[in-house]
Amino acid sequence: MTTPIIDDAAKVLTDPKAYADEDRLHAALTHLRKNAPVSYVDVEGYYPFWAITKHADIMDIERDNELWINAPRPMLLTKDKDDLAKANLAAGGGLRTLIHMDDPQHRDVRKIGADWFRPKAMRALQERVRELARRYVDHMAAIGPECDFAQEVAVNYPLYVILSLLGLPESDFPRMLKLTQELFGNEDEEFSRGQSAEELNAVILDFFNYFTQLTAERRKNPTEDLASAIANAKINGEYLNDVDCLSYYVIVASAGHDTTSAAIAGGMLALVEHQDQLAKLKENPQLMGLATEEIIRWVTPVKEFMRTATRDTEVRGIPIKAGESVLLSYVSANRDEDVFTDPFKFDVARDPNKHLSFGYGVHFCLGAALARMEINTFFSELLPRLKSVELAGEPQFIASTFVGGLKHVPIRYEIV
Repeated sequence: MTTPIIDDAAKVLTDPKAYADEDRLHAALTHLRKNAPVSYVDVEGYYPFWAITKHADIMDIERDNELWINAPRPMLLTKDKDDLAKANLAAGGGLRTLIHMDDPQHRDVRKIGADWFRPKAMRALQERVRELARRYVDHMAAIGPECDFAQEVAVNYPLYVILSLLGLPESDFPRMLKLTQELFGNEDEEFSRGQSAEELNAVILDFFNYFTQLTAERRKNPTEDLASAIANAKINGEYLNDVDCLSYYVIVASAGHDTTSAAIAGGMLALVEHQDQLAKLKENPQLMGLATEEIIRWVTPVKEFMRTATRDTEVRGIPIKAGESVLLSYVSANRDEDVFTDPFKFDVARDPNKHLSFGYGVHFCLGAALARMEINTFFSELLPRLKSVELAGEPQFIASTFVGGLKHVPIRYEIV
């Protein structure tokens, strides 16, 4: 076996501000892929873990979901937040979404929403998505010639899509936007309600209070929407318990929104900063499918997930004991030189594109098809009308080790 490696560069993975500084982040991850692809990280304020930065290793871990499980540590949290999450679950509360679960529970709960994201359902939703994309391109035209694309377009368009799928009233959309930003932006001073574990818990409780009322209403008066499917779902003849039911709403409403809004905002910035690729895509709209995958790779909205070993094992010859956790850095995997030719080039015609932005294996993102459709449809509606676009200020990234991207993208543009 190889001697365990401790490389200070891996500490970058625990620093939310590093994700708001892409040059710093990618410099560290490039170093790790080359010199310490499996590195032990022990940073004050966090429980230790192993950083996994190579594409192949992440795929190997993802495909073996019996050796590597999600519980009890599915994502990187501070010690305080980790402890509170475990205490909540032990007390029968807290958040337990699909990303917290392992089979067979994960398989059974995933089935509840699976049909809503299959190709047939996506085809039925396509016209609504196209209608919303046009609405926001028209909105850009109306408020131009400048806007903060991230805040005025990218956060709202996918929010309307996912909350329409759930069947929530538009009057509640601003409330859901605020809660999702507080949940995933809890490490960012601009969006967080506060930095403490208790304040994050308060955000989760606000979600739960809202969806508790929704569940009661949908069980009393079912409708043809995803919220009704969740509220009335049964496993072995029993409704989901309160935690699992409410957590299902939260993962759909928040992850189904924030990840796609990050990809759309990041896609716009990539096209602005690579005008040759923008021109290529405008001239060759048939490339939009490939461009969508490249946007998703380039942005990588979900930065990491974690897995815990169920028995003693090793990665690249480095021993990892049962009960120890690994962090899967998707940001690093999507720039792996062994997988992607010229990985730091934004290429709208990249093919193949084996990015891991949606994960891999049994935990592959449930909403991947919807995210692809939203991104593809939005830029398909925008680009034929976009005569010019440039930055009108400094873009700003959200500080988050989990889900994140751009929070401000000031642009100047002309739309016909």
